[in-house]
Amino acid sequence: MDGFPQGGAAEGAFGGVARAFGENFAGGEEVGAAVCVYHRGRVVADLWGGWADPRAGDPWRPRTLGVLASPTKALVTAAFLHMAEREGVGLDEPVVRYWPEFGAHGKESVTARMILSHRSGVVALDHRPLTHRALKEHTPVAEALADAVPAWEPGTAHGYHATTYGHLLSEVIRRVTGLTAGRYFARHIAAPLGLDCHIGLTDPAVAAGAHLATMLESKAEALMNGEEPGTELDMLVALGDPNSLTYRSMIGSMSLDQALDPEVEDPSYGGLGSAQSLARLFAALVGEVDGVRLLTPARLTELTRPHSRGNCRVILLPSAWGLGFMLPDSPVFPASAGLTPRAFGFDGANGTFVFADPDHDLAFAYVQNAGSRVIGRMNDRAHRLVEAAYRAVGL
Repeated sequence: MDGFPQGGAAEGAFGGVARAFGENFAGGEEVGAAVCVYHRGRVVADLWGGWADPRAGDPWRPRTLGVLASPTKALVTAAFLHMAEREGVGLDEPVVRYWPEFGAHGKESVTARMILSHRSGVVALDHRPLTHRALKEHTPVAEALADAVPAWEPGTAHGYHATTYGHLLSEVIRRVTGLTAGRYFARHIAAPLGLDCHIGLTDPAVAAGAHLATMLESKAEALMNGEEPGTELDMLVALGDPNSLTYRSMIGSMSLDQALDPEVEDPSYGGLGSAQSLARLFAALVGEVDGVRLLTPARLTELTRPHSRGNCRVILLPSAWGLGFMLPDSPVFPASAGLTPRAFGFDGANGTFVFADPDHDLAFAYVQNAGSRVIGRMNDRAHRLVEAAYRAVGL
């Protein structure tokens, strides 16, 4: 990483993670980034480098926050599963038990398990696309979800709930606890673990002290902003067709006329986090971290059991889902990176990648701001880092 500010350290065999991290910079692929690995409940690699804002010459710091994009859903999932255990909410209970209005248009049978496994059919908000104002007020989004028509009979197929996922779970959390997903996560997960992870920087004091990375445009964001999709993948072809479910579930479900507001909760895409804190969160999902364990062993076993597998009706690629998390094997969460069968996590279309492996007591987070120039598969920079982490544990 010659010529770049850098810091951190890696222990023993995890020095391979440091070498891969440096190679990403040396190859000119990275602008600013951090990677953190936990093994057996403790940090074994914590590295950062490059620029949080290259134009201003502002270096990446240990606790720099990057926009998470889809891995925001990991934070919401952690909050929901924690809430469900704490409050005795059954995953197979109909959502209408807590949110009666949601039962309209044939959704009365939808359960939390269906949402978590991307089987509810509630994937499009093109009838009432998300706006900045709706996100800020929360209630209009819940009303739009209640008025949504499932794209298939709930429970009979699976498709990535790209836009709707976080909002669906957030409203159930709010109906049960009075707290949105972001506020529940902040109080019951981030605070006990000391995390710099946020679904909305709603606390002015925290927002004032946050160091945010300037995010560069990824391929996915370029497509959302009107770039010609191309024909490389069926998904890209579908994104060029306003009548397709792919388009309706993604581009057609959003009408955001301003840049991301870090103070506003967007529980599907707008989370913020440091690599340190994300790795710590995932470590607490598979084991105990400084006395905190977020899930029971039984729930962890359930989480890693495949609930959906096969071709996704939305992204038109093979996918596998446990309870709210990606499972191997798919182009975006591939076994080729070393991921073992019970590994679970999230790939962000912007290049960010997080996972945990309970069988090897491993937790990993990679956050960056260069974006990803590929779509429909795992970013090469993340792939190298995950491979290095697995080599360190002898796989």
